Amino acid sequence: MVEEKVPAAVPTPPTAASLREAALAHLARFATTRRNLEQVLSRRVRRWGLRAQKAGMAPEEICQVEAVLLGEIPEIAAGMVALGAVDDAQFARSRARSLTRSGRSRRAVTAHLVVKGVDGETAQEALEASLGAGEEAQQAELAAALVLARKRGFGAFRRPDRPERDPMKVLAVFARNGFSQGTAAQALAMERDEAEDLILRFRSA
Repeated sequence: MVEEKVPAAVPTPPTAASLREAALAHLARFATTRRNLEQVLSRRVRRWGLRAQKAGMAPEEICQVEAVLLGEIPEIAAGMVALGAVDDAQFARSRARSLTRSGRSRRAVTAHLVVKGVDGETAQEALEASLGAGEEAQQAELAAALVLARKRGFGAFRRPDRPERDPMKVLAVFARNGFSQGTAAQALAMERDEAEDLILRFRSA
Protein backbone atom coordinates (compact mmCIF):
# COMPACT_ATOMS: atom_id res chain seq x y z
CA MET A 1 0.00 0.00 0.00
CA VAL A 2 1.39 3.37 -1.02
CA GLU A 3 1.29 5.92 1.78
CA GLU A 4 -0.03 9.33 0.90
CA LYS A 5 2.45 12.14 1.31
CA VAL A 6 1.33 14.58 3.99
CA PRO A 7 1.53 18.17 2.72
CA ALA A 8 4.04 20.37 4.48
CA ALA A 9 2.58 23.00 6.77
CA VAL A 10 2.61 26.48 5.29
CA PRO A 11 5.25 28.49 7.18
CA THR A 12 4.11 31.48 9.16
CA PRO A 13 5.03 34.65 7.26
CA PRO A 14 7.27 37.28 8.82
CA THR A 15 5.68 40.34 10.36
CA ALA A 16 6.85 43.93 10.53
CA ALA A 17 7.88 43.24 14.14
CA SER A 18 9.86 40.12 13.27
CA LEU A 19 11.54 41.90 10.37
CA ARG A 20 12.55 44.71 12.71
CA GLU A 21 13.99 42.14 15.13
CA ALA A 22 15.85 40.55 12.23
CA ALA A 23 17.24 43.96 11.28
CA LEU A 24 18.48 44.59 14.82
CA ALA A 25 20.05 41.11 14.98
CA HIS A 26 21.83 41.70 11.67
CA LEU A 27 23.11 45.10 12.75
CA ALA A 28 24.39 43.65 16.01
CA ARG A 29 26.71 41.48 13.95
CA PHE A 30 27.46 43.52 10.84
CA ALA A 31 27.98 47.14 9.87
CA THR A 32 25.96 47.87 6.76
CA THR A 33 24.21 50.50 4.68
CA ARG A 34 20.54 51.33 4.50
CA ARG A 35 20.18 49.82 1.04
CA ASN A 36 22.05 46.68 2.00
CA LEU A 37 19.86 46.24 5.08
CA GLU A 38 16.77 46.54 2.90
CA GLN A 39 18.20 43.82 0.64
CA VAL A 40 18.85 41.54 3.62
CA LEU A 41 15.25 41.91 4.81
CA SER A 42 13.88 41.49 1.29
CA ARG A 43 15.75 38.20 0.92
CA ARG A 44 14.20 37.05 4.19
CA VAL A 45 10.74 37.72 2.78
CA ARG A 46 11.57 36.00 -0.51
CA ARG A 47 12.86 32.93 1.31
CA TRP A 48 9.55 32.70 3.16
CA GLY A 49 7.77 32.91 -0.20
CA LEU A 50 9.78 29.99 -1.59
CA ARG A 51 9.02 27.85 1.47
CA ALA A 52 5.33 28.76 1.27
CA GLN A 53 5.29 27.83 -2.41
CA LYS A 54 6.81 24.42 -1.68
CA ALA A 55 4.19 23.91 1.01
CA GLY A 56 1.44 24.46 -1.56
CA MET A 57 0.33 28.01 -0.80
CA ALA A 58 -1.34 29.69 -3.78
CA PRO A 59 1.06 31.93 -5.73
CA GLU A 60 -1.34 34.87 -5.70
CA GLU A 61 -1.60 34.67 -1.90
CA ILE A 62 2.18 34.56 -1.61
CA CYS A 63 2.50 37.63 -3.81
CA GLN A 64 -0.04 39.52 -1.69
CA VAL A 65 1.77 38.75 1.55
CA GLU A 66 5.16 39.55 0.03
CA ALA A 67 3.91 42.87 -1.32
CA VAL A 68 2.73 43.95 2.12
CA LEU A 69 5.96 42.87 3.82
CA LEU A 70 8.24 44.39 1.19
CA GLY A 71 6.32 47.62 1.60
CA GLU A 72 7.21 47.64 5.32
CA ILE A 73 10.95 47.30 4.75
CA PRO A 74 11.83 50.91 3.78
CA GLU A 75 10.15 52.18 6.95
CA ILE A 76 12.01 49.61 9.06
CA ALA A 77 15.32 50.65 7.50
CA ALA A 78 14.49 54.32 8.04
CA GLY A 79 13.85 53.50 11.69
CA MET A 80 17.31 51.94 11.98
CA VAL A 81 18.80 55.11 10.49
CA ALA A 82 16.86 57.25 12.98
CA LEU A 83 18.22 55.09 15.83
CA GLY A 84 21.75 55.63 14.56
CA ALA A 85 22.19 51.91 13.95
CA VAL A 86 22.67 52.54 10.23
CA ASP A 87 24.93 55.36 9.05
CA ASP A 88 26.01 55.16 5.42
CA ALA A 89 28.64 57.88 5.80
CA GLN A 90 30.24 56.27 8.86
CA PHE A 91 30.14 52.86 7.19
CA ALA A 92 31.84 54.30 4.10
CA ARG A 93 34.58 56.04 6.09
CA SER A 94 35.37 52.95 8.12
CA ARG A 95 35.29 50.59 5.16
CA ALA A 96 37.39 52.92 3.00
CA ARG A 97 40.12 53.02 5.61
CA SER A 98 40.16 49.27 6.25
CA LEU A 99 40.12 48.36 2.55
CA THR A 100 42.94 50.75 1.75
CA ARG A 101 45.00 49.31 4.57
CA SER A 102 44.45 45.85 3.07
CA GLY A 103 45.86 46.97 -0.30
CA ARG A 104 42.79 48.18 -2.18
CA SER A 105 43.06 51.17 -4.51
CA ARG A 106 40.86 54.25 -4.26
CA ARG A 107 39.02 53.14 -7.39
CA ALA A 108 38.44 49.65 -6.00
CA VAL A 109 37.22 51.08 -2.69
CA THR A 110 34.77 53.36 -4.49
CA ALA A 111 33.38 50.44 -6.49
CA HIS A 112 33.00 48.37 -3.31
CA LEU A 113 31.11 51.14 -1.53
CA VAL A 114 28.74 51.67 -4.45
CA VAL A 115 27.98 47.93 -4.55
CA LYS A 116 27.22 48.07 -0.82
CA GLY A 117 24.65 50.79 -1.42
CA VAL A 118 26.61 53.97 -0.70
CA ASP A 119 25.75 56.73 -3.16
CA GLY A 120 28.57 58.22 -5.20
CA GLU A 121 28.69 61.56 -3.40
CA THR A 122 28.78 59.96 0.05
CA ALA A 123 31.49 57.57 -1.12
CA GLN A 124 33.70 60.41 -2.34
CA GLU A 125 33.18 62.40 0.86
CA ALA A 126 34.08 59.32 2.88
CA LEU A 127 37.25 58.76 0.89
CA GLU A 128 38.36 62.34 1.47
CA ALA A 129 37.46 62.18 5.17
CA SER A 130 39.31 58.91 5.80
CA LEU A 131 42.12 59.04 3.23
CA GLY A 132 42.53 62.77 2.68
CA ALA A 133 42.82 64.77 -0.52
CA GLY A 134 45.67 65.93 -2.69
CA GLU A 135 49.11 64.85 -1.50
CA GLU A 136 47.68 63.01 1.51
CA ALA A 137 45.41 60.96 -0.77
CA GLN A 138 48.33 60.16 -3.06
CA GLN A 139 50.36 58.88 -0.11
CA ALA A 140 47.45 56.70 0.99
CA GLU A 141 47.14 55.31 -2.53
CA LEU A 142 50.87 54.59 -2.65
CA ALA A 143 50.71 52.88 0.74
CA ALA A 144 47.87 50.68 -0.51
CA ALA A 145 49.90 49.79 -3.62
CA LEU A 146 52.83 48.85 -1.39
CA VAL A 147 50.59 46.60 0.69
CA LEU A 148 49.56 44.85 -2.52
CA ALA A 149 53.21 44.59 -3.57
CA ARG A 150 54.10 43.00 -0.25
CA LYS A 151 51.24 40.50 -0.55
CA ARG A 152 52.27 39.52 -4.07
CA GLY A 153 56.03 39.64 -3.56
CA PHE A 154 56.61 42.46 -6.05
CA GLY A 155 59.37 45.09 -6.18
CA ALA A 156 61.32 45.45 -2.95
CA PHE A 157 59.30 42.59 -1.46
CA ARG A 158 60.42 40.04 -4.05
CA ARG A 159 61.82 36.93 -2.46
CA PRO A 160 65.36 36.18 -3.65
CA ASP A 161 64.51 32.50 -4.14
CA ARG A 162 61.73 33.35 -6.61
CA PRO A 163 62.29 34.11 -10.30
CA GLU A 164 61.95 37.68 -11.55
CA ARG A 165 58.41 38.51 -12.68
CA ASP A 166 57.60 39.86 -16.12
CA PRO A 167 57.36 43.67 -15.53
CA MET A 168 54.33 43.99 -17.80
CA LYS A 169 52.49 41.25 -15.94
CA VAL A 170 53.31 42.91 -12.63
CA LEU A 171 51.93 46.23 -13.88
CA ALA A 172 48.85 44.39 -15.12
CA VAL A 173 48.20 43.08 -11.60
CA PHE A 174 48.28 46.64 -10.25
CA ALA A 175 46.00 47.82 -13.06
CA ARG A 176 43.45 45.09 -12.37
CA ASN A 177 43.39 46.23 -8.76
CA GLY A 178 42.66 49.83 -9.79
CA PHE A 179 46.11 51.40 -9.42
CA SER A 180 47.48 53.79 -12.02
CA GLN A 181 50.68 52.94 -13.85
CA GLY A 182 52.40 55.86 -12.15
CA THR A 183 51.49 54.66 -8.66
CA ALA A 184 52.53 51.11 -9.52
CA ALA A 185 55.89 52.28 -10.90
CA GLN A 186 56.52 54.40 -7.81
CA ALA A 187 55.71 51.48 -5.51
CA LEU A 188 57.97 49.11 -7.43
CA ALA A 189 60.87 51.58 -7.39
CA MET A 190 60.95 52.01 -3.60
CA GLU A 191 63.50 50.41 -1.33
CA ARG A 192 62.13 47.93 1.18
CA ASP A 193 62.87 49.98 4.31
CA GLU A 194 61.24 53.07 2.80
CA ALA A 195 58.23 51.04 1.69
CA GLU A 196 57.79 49.43 5.11
CA ASP A 197 58.05 52.82 6.80
CA LEU A 198 55.35 54.31 4.58
CA ILE A 199 53.01 51.36 5.21
CA LEU A 200 53.59 51.64 8.96
CA ARG A 201 52.98 55.41 8.98
CA PHE A 202 49.75 55.03 7.04
CA ARG A 203 48.41 52.22 9.22
CA SER A 204 49.34 54.11 12.37
CA ALA A 205 47.71 57.39 11.30
